Amino acid sequence: MIHPEPATLEGHGVRLEPLEEKHRDGLAAAAADGKLWELFFTSVPEPDKTSKYVEDALKGQQQGDMLPWAVRDLKTNTIVGSTRYHDIIPAADRVEIGYTWYAQRCQRTHVNTACKLLLFSFAFEENKCKVVGLRTDNFNFRSQRAIEALGARKDGVIRRHWPRRDGSVPPTVMYSVLREEWDGVRKHLELRLKNHETH
Repeated sequence: MIHPEPATLEGHGVRLEPLEEKHRDGLAAAAADGKLWELFFTSVPEPDKTSKYVEDALKGQQQGDMLPWAVRDLKTNTIVGSTRYHDIIPAADRVEIGYTWYAQRCQRTHVNTACKLLLFSFAFEENKCKVVGLRTDNFNFRSQRAIEALGARKDGVIRRHWPRRDGSVPPTVMYSVLREEWDGVRKHLELRLKNHETH
């Protein structure tokens, strides 16, 4: 059974740092770039709720359900977002990647691809996961396109699944990558990053 532990992951211009309270101000500044908390289908914290956001993530880590990171752009040495493993199921050798968001200036750049390559690699190669899941809100079409562009396969839609901050309960779109698919997905992600570097 898997037992993912906090670790610093670095490559392709980004560093995933195990989330700590010291990242609070950096996260608040990143979220302010685009006022991301105004998007009803995301988990981005409002500036005055960043401490609670970090606290809840670390509580999930203590319970063994989550493994959260802050995302640092090494070019600017600034925190530009956050991501985590969640719904960790040791008996199924499964983690999900989610709670992912980036400052508006980093969207549609290499940052998401780099982070996903690091997270998939850590899951499949270091932790011997057999499956990595991803999910997104039914109305977060940008996120759905981004997940599909990674090479993940759509598992289906779970109706009335996960409550938003406003209390509504929309459908969730579920995706996954199996261990036997990882080699192809890894090559795809590496090619995307290489293409980005040459443009």
